Amino acid sequence: MVHIREAVIEDLPNLLMIYNHAVRTSAATFDLEEWTLEERREWFSHYGGPYPLIVAVVDGVVVGYSSLSPFRQKAAYAKTVEISVYIDPKFWGRGIGKILMEEILKRAKELQYHIVISGITAGNDASIKLHEKFGFSYIGTFHEVGWKFNKWQDVMFYELILPESSS
Repeated sequence: MVHIREAVIEDLPNLLMIYNHAVRTSAATFDLEEWTLEERREWFSHYGGPYPLIVAVVDGVVVGYSSLSPFRQKAAYAKTVEISVYIDPKFWGRGIGKILMEEILKRAKELQYHIVISGITAGNDASIKLHEKFGFSYIGTFHEVGWKFNKWQDVMFYELILPESSS
C-alpha cells in the first residue's frame, strides 16, 4: 500500500538517492553532477506552505516524491507553478507516479494555482503519458537546450489549466 505524506527532513537520504539516480542515468534532470546531502538540505528548505513537497511511502520507505515550485520569480507568475515527480526505479510501473500526481494536483487546486507547467525531456514517454492522463496539454518544445549524455536534449513543455476555485 502506498501512503502519501508531507516530506520531512529525515526523508532527505531517500530523496537524495532517488534524485541522484536520475542525475546519473537519465535526462529527466539536466544536473550533471550528483548532489550532496548538504545541497539537498538547502533545496529542501525552499518547500512547504505554498510549495508542497510530498513523498510516497511503501512499507515505511520513501519510494518517490513530487513537488510544486515557483515557475518564475516575477510577481505576475505567482499563480503558476512547475511540477516535478521522481520515483525510485525499483518502483517504476507500479502506479506511484499516478498517485503522487493526483495528490500534488489536488494541492495545487487547494492553493488556488491557475497553471501547472511541466518540462519533460523528449523521449521520456512514461512521463508524457502520465501528464496527458491528467489533462496536461503539449505547448511546445525548446530544441537542443541541454547537453547531456553526449547529445543535445530537447525539452517539451506541458501545461494544465486548473479550474477556478468556487470558494
